[in-house]
Amino acid sequence: MKRSSTIFLQVVIVLIGIGALALMLWEPHIEGRNAHATLFEIYFKDPFLAYAYTASIAFFVALYQAFKLLGYIRANEVFSQRSVKALRNIKYCAMALVAFIVGAEAYIFIFVRGKDDIAGGVMIGLFMIFVSVVAATAAAVFERLLQSAVEIKSENDLTV
Repeated sequence: MKRSSTIFLQVVIVLIGIGALALMLWEPHIEGRNAHATLFEIYFKDPFLAYAYTASIAFFVALYQAFKLLGYIRANEVFSQRSVKALRNIKYCAMALVAFIVGAEAYIFIFVRGKDDIAGGVMIGLFMIFVSVVAATAAAVFERLLQSAVEIKSENDLTV
């Protein structure tokens, strides 16, 4: 892959991270029930928001691992154990996101159902689960392929 392509993708990953962080910090202020709340009330009296921020750690770790993987690709170290490990970490982060989102969906069904309209939140959660499962599956497939390639490369290096 060309050096400029990997740098461009790394910039895109950084922009996605900045955008996600900005959205996470901005959105609670415009939410209907927080319109006139203080910062303390917004960030420390909402257990769901604390849960969402905790779940976002897996997302940001996965972005960091993708950034590192692109760095390995740029340095022509794609067929290395470090690349396999980065893909494995991305897979685990995506699976952790699925678990966190399922927990959030359960919270919505148990504690919010009947008090508010939950259709939008449930649909967004289902979409996020789908995206996370696709990312975990793709990372698992690429991890397996890359692990096989690393093993073949190491066997060839031993015979030479």
